[in-house]
Amino acid sequence: MKTYIALLRGINVSGHKIIKMELLREVLVSNGFNNVSTYIQSGNIVFDSANKNAAALEHEISQIIFKQFGFDVPVRITTLLELEQIFNENPFVKESVENPTQPYVAFLSDVPTHNNLQSLQAANFGKDLFVSKNKVLYLWYADSPANTKLSNVAIEGKLKLKATSRNWKTVVKLISLATQK
Repeated sequence: MKTYIALLRGINVSGHKIIKMELLREVLVSNGFNNVSTYIQSGNIVFDSANKNAAALEHEISQIIFKQFGFDVPVRITTLLELEQIFNENPFVKESVENPTQPYVAFLSDVPTHNNLQSLQAANFGKDLFVSKNKVLYLWYADSPANTKLSNVAIEGKLKLKATSRNWKTVVKLISLATQK
């Protein structure tokens, strides 16, 4: 068994795509997932699986959610190793000391192409910053994520990839939860 973290995009936001975490845990367990736990209501799931194919797990969880709840939800699977790498490579480490919720991390469905990354870099996001590394973007908001143009929608539009973002405190908590398994 291997421990994975599933990140769901766009659930329980402003009354849309409501999924109760208790029911989601039950549904995943009934579909063969092991040691399922969730963190807050925004769709962070830590679980064990014998399946070693992350893309297959993403598809399977997405299909389970569609069947049970009736809507499509993009799913991004990550691992403890990837989260630890993201933690260790934080380009905003000095700034993070003052604001523990930042940076935010946009988890991408794939590595962005050079041309699409250039398109994102050419966009005007004011004082908001981002750094691309592998399948993530580290995001630093000058004001707040609520007031940014550097949103998941903008990222997805420019990079032609799916994205779901988490604040730094959530990344750290997911590392802790996955480590405890």
